[in-house]
Amino acid sequence: MSPVQDPQARPYRAGFGCFVGRPNAGKSTLTNAIVGTKIAITSNKPQTTRHVIRAVLHRPDSQLVLVDTPGLHRPRTLLGERLNDLVRSTWTEVDVIGLCIPADEPVGRGDRFISGELAELKATVLAVVTKTDLVDKRRLAEQLLAVSEMGEFAEIVPVSAVSGHQVDTLVDVMTSYLPPSPQLYPDDMLTDDPEQVLVAELIREAALEGVRDELPHSIAVVVEEMIPEGQVMKIYADLYVERPSQKAIVLGHKASRLKEVGTTARKQIEELLGSRVYLDLHVRVAKDWQRDPRQLRKLGF
Repeated sequence: MSPVQDPQARPYRAGFGCFVGRPNAGKSTLTNAIVGTKIAITSNKPQTTRHVIRAVLHRPDSQLVLVDTPGLHRPRTLLGERLNDLVRSTWTEVDVIGLCIPADEPVGRGDRFISGELAELKATVLAVVTKTDLVDKRRLAEQLLAVSEMGEFAEIVPVSAVSGHQVDTLVDVMTSYLPPSPQLYPDDMLTDDPEQVLVAELIREAALEGVRDELPHSIAVVVEEMIPEGQVMKIYADLYVERPSQKAIVLGHKASRLKEVGTTARKQIEELLGSRVYLDLHVRVAKDWQRDPRQLRKLGF
């Protein structure tokens, strides 16, 4: 016999949420902390995320689908314009938006600009003060006041993705604004992204670490083939840069840097796929690809 439904029970809720903010506000780190696994790539370089990645958080009474988007920025290339278009189109499709503002930096023009853009949307907008582990209580109180003066937010939630402080509270708040709805994704699904996109992002993250500041936007990764052979997944991928001088930086002395990238990426990919990985990486030059529509299409933008 089926159990009697409690009339006071909260209806099951499901819907889409996203975190927005200027580059490096901690959006991807927060997404990973909430889902509990590495879905979005993180880096200390701004503009790390390039694809819209959906991560699914399952709870007994709700399902929150987090959409990880690039940071909104002033574009200097065709790639930059396309990334901004991607962000804005995502905003119109979600139910709840968390505007991420770091606790350790003053509220700036970029934060106010994004807050103004969000005011036009139908989604519920929360302010999420990130990186609270980096400031003391007095500084945090000042930041919360500054954020409250920025605009009308449904709620303001301070969190630290690194320490986990208030991460569950933030999820409670976000899910409370989702519409009543049946489940959108099956129980075992953590992301709807094809594995090749996630693998390419992990390789790109490894390639970004430690390279000089001029390189982050110039690296693109295309996974050409993923071939299972027995217990091993063979992955063949190309890293694209814009100039021969950048190729030399990525390769390093006697290809030492590329070997490091391969070792780091392989460990992350093995965790993601749950199997042993053979990774074959090549660096190629695609001249000024960020400004070339044909090259952008080829590289998946």
